[in-house]
Amino acid sequence: MKYILAIDQGTTGTTVLVVDRNGIAYGRGYAEISQYYPEPGWVEQDPSEIWKQTLLAIKEAKESAGITDTDIAAIGIANQRETTMLIDRAGGQPVGRAIGWQCRRTSNRCDRLRAQKYTEGIQAKTGLVIDAYFSATKIQWLLESLTGIREQANQGNVLFCNVDTWLVWKLTNGRVHATDFTNASRTMLFNIHTLDWDNELLQLFDIPRSILPGVYPSSNIFGYTGSGIPIAAVAGDQSAALFGQACFRPGMTKVSYGTGAFVLMNTGSKPVQSRHGLISTLACSIDGKAEYALEGSAFVAGAVIQWLRDELGLIREAKESEQLAMEIKDSSGIYLVPAFAGLGAPHWDMNARGTLVGLTRGCGRSQLVRAALESIAYQVTDILEAIEADSQLKISELRVDGGAASNDFLMQFQSDIAEVEVSRPKIFERTALGAAYLAGLKIGFWESREQIESLRDMAKHFTPCMDDKHRQLLRSGWKRAVNRAKGWAV
Repeated sequence: MKYILAIDQGTTGTTVLVVDRNGIAYGRGYAEISQYYPEPGWVEQDPSEIWKQTLLAIKEAKESAGITDTDIAAIGIANQRETTMLIDRAGGQPVGRAIGWQCRRTSNRCDRLRAQKYTEGIQAKTGLVIDAYFSATKIQWLLESLTGIREQANQGNVLFCNVDTWLVWKLTNGRVHATDFTNASRTMLFNIHTLDWDNELLQLFDIPRSILPGVYPSSNIFGYTGSGIPIAAVAGDQSAALFGQACFRPGMTKVSYGTGAFVLMNTGSKPVQSRHGLISTLACSIDGKAEYALEGSAFVAGAVIQWLRDELGLIREAKESEQLAMEIKDSSGIYLVPAFAGLGAPHWDMNARGTLVGLTRGCGRSQLVRAALESIAYQVTDILEAIEADSQLKISELRVDGGAASNDFLMQFQSDIAEVEVSRPKIFERTALGAAYLAGLKIGFWESREQIESLRDMAKHFTPCMDDKHRQLLRSGWKRAVNRAKGWAV
């Protein structure tokens, strides 16, 4: 029997699934990776560690499934997007650390671009807002800040990689330097209409085209491993999750609760240019034709629960947060705005910072934990409101995945505060499943999207039951709290 090996390389670790023809995880592996914070607002990772830990997760997944390479029909890769690195073309080694997607070191560069009136032009080509989140200013910073690297890049001796490109490079022993449409669309260098790197943007950021990878549809034979396994899919994690949730028709919407919270709506064959602080991005393509999505990202979601655990010591493990939140009837008027890395959609304030408001003497551990969970749902609701305004479509169902989706309190509060039905699948790893489905479709492991949709197995539905007046009161308080958080780092 053959299987698909799906790699989901995320911000805090790599998950690997061995997936059978029924869409069931037959084996599973996981390995954590480190993040480094050399200066306030800076986030870095070690590319060599990413590769090492990915290999460990692959080994664990194969051992748990009791399989070898000969049992693997294809590999699919999903990855954290925007994280940026340079590698030496000849030796294939990373040039320093990778700059993480959350890193704010290029905020001033983005401010200058906005002041110079580049916002509309960049958005028209890329679908993106100008923000340090995306790869272009990170690449520019590396080329300008690392000694001798600009000259090496101009001579063709240095290559740019997002994480997917790095994994493909390593899996193929340096034979393939490639990415897919979805990852390329997160660089702020890729024209989502022509499906090519944009010469004007390359000139604006002073980035030589020679360092960039080739770009292909998500479902594609990118290359082969040393043992001959085809790498048959590559996709940015959120586009992969949209596919893994079987959101194949315009209007279908998912949210992934990972380190951040990422909301995507399928908008079909035409991009929708946002007027409400969202991103137009590329969804997964299986036939070479462009498919699009509207996206909103909250930079801190599950990470706020990690903060409660690791920095504040209020909980020992993430699942405690659910119990503590349910012990009390409300958060006693507390609002936590977890803008630790600024605010993403729909606010896009790089200078916002984490803010806790509404404290009284009676507030304690349970109230703070509940406020942290509620903050995740509030951020997602702000994004959903913007998506409905841009798309002119009413969201009737929100398909959820990611670690925090296991929290019943959060899911019910999400349903209540957004006034939408929340659908939770049995298997949460929809990002990895999306990568598996894309790879399987390419090699005929599965026959069609309809077959993929039939494999989706729901575990629980949450329906809104909050009084509308109370909902509006809570959201009004949240908006006041967000306004307090904005502009703090100026």
